[in-house]
Amino acid sequence: MLTPATPAPDSGDTIAALVNLARPCRRIVAFTGAGISTESGIPDYRGPGGVWERQAPPTLGDFRTNLDTRRVYWEQRRARYPTLVAAQPNAGHAALAALERAGRLLAVITQNIDGLHQKAGNDPDRVIELHGSAHTVRCLDCGRSWPAAAIAERLTAGESGPSCPVCGGPLRAATVLFGEPLPAEAFRRAVDAARACDLMLVVGSSLIVNPAAQLPPLAKSAGARLAIVNRTATPVDPLADVLVAAEAGSTLAILASALLDDGTTG
Repeated sequence: MLTPATPAPDSGDTIAALVNLARPCRRIVAFTGAGISTESGIPDYRGPGGVWERQAPPTLGDFRTNLDTRRVYWEQRRARYPTLVAAQPNAGHAALAALERAGRLLAVITQNIDGLHQKAGNDPDRVIELHGSAHTVRCLDCGRSWPAAAIAERLTAGESGPSCPVCGGPLRAATVLFGEPLPAEAFRRAVDAARACDLMLVVGSSLIVNPAAQLPPLAKSAGARLAIVNRTATPVDPLADVLVAAEAGSTLAILASALLDDGTTG
């Protein structure tokens, strides 16, 4: 049984409504954004005060053609990646992993690139990473990929802008850049999961980035219930059956504890 975290700073009525909404559901799909990982020390790139509010996000074209952009990227990567590797799942990640073990969670669709769902214990085959993973590095020309740790060793050895050892093309973390489409297979799997779920549980996403933001309305139109746990309003709020304006970790811990205490699993 999960031990609930400190109660979420939202009305107890809305959290109770979330529990009641989820209680009969056996095919829950979680749709997670930056708000579930900020409690693990991962910065919110898009939100108020986020990284992209302070500096323009890179584009695919700029990364390909601008040597200085690539140099700065790898300098920042060398400094920041160890912190990402050291980040630990929080109560929200743990709650979703517990729901999966209990047979209540069908999949996790995530906009995050941090790998914390897998680290918390979710089956990697059930985690759909819409924006890729920071823990893999790929060549933008030939598409070959390597574990990020292998490229980190090259950076430590003194390389300032590592290139592909096979074709010489530019290397970058296997994450989606502006001007780049979502991975087709990941988005197909996400669409299938949205259509198959009986509850879509949105956690910590602003739901302003398309086509990912189309998934909760798709689930709703396919007959699923929709719950949104987010500190601020989203454009999809009018479709939701329950809105909880609270922190992700404590809210999900309370939800998972209540569902597991029911004594019924999938």
